[in-house]
Amino acid sequence: MVKQNILINQSVAILCDGNNIERSIHEESGTTSSMVNFDTLIPKLLMNRSLNRFIYFREGKNISSKLADRLHEHYHGSVVPCHKSADIPLSIKATQLSSKVDTIIIMSGDSDYVELVSYLKNEGVRVEIAAVKKTTAKILMDEADFFHPITKEDWFVYTHPKQMGRRPPKQEPVKERETNHL
Repeated sequence: MVKQNILINQSVAILCDGNNIERSIHEESGTTSSMVNFDTLIPKLLMNRSLNRFIYFREGKNISSKLADRLHEHYHGSVVPCHKSADIPLSIKATQLSSKVDTIIIMSGDSDYVELVSYLKNEGVRVEIAAVKKTTAKILMDEADFFHPITKEDWFVYTHPKQMGRRPPKQEPVKERETNHL
C-alpha cells in the first residue's frame, strides 16, 4: 500500500469585535495608543489555512479610514460600523458564514459569544477564540475548540508622525520664591 499525503485545506473567517479587543489591549498595555498588529497576528491565527473573510466590527463613528483601507488592501477585509455593540452584527454574520467556512475565529473575550460558539459548533463549524487571556471569560475559552492568546507581540504602540521628531516644550526655569526673614 502506498502512503499518500493528504492535504487538508480549511477555509477560515475571522470576525473581530474591535471595541473588545482594543479595550483589552489598552488595559494590558497601559496605554490607549496600543493597536493590533494585524500583519503578524493574522498569519499566526491562520496557521497556513486560507482566509475566506476578515471583518472588523467597530462601535461608533470614529472608525479610521486608514484601517479600513489597510484591511481591505492586505486581507480583502472590511470594517463594519455598529450602532451599539458588535455582539449582534457579529453573531448574524457568523451564522450567515457558518455554511461557507470550516472555521470561524472570533476575536473577542466577551462571554456574550458563548451561545454563538455553541450554536456554530452544533452546525459543524470549528470555532476558535483569539483574545487577551487576562480579559477573556473562562466560559468562552472552555466552549471554544481552540484559544489563541493575543500577547504583547501582537500589538504595537502608535506614535503619530508629528510627535516622533518633536522636542518637548521648552520649560521656563522655576523661580524660587523670595521670602522675607525677620
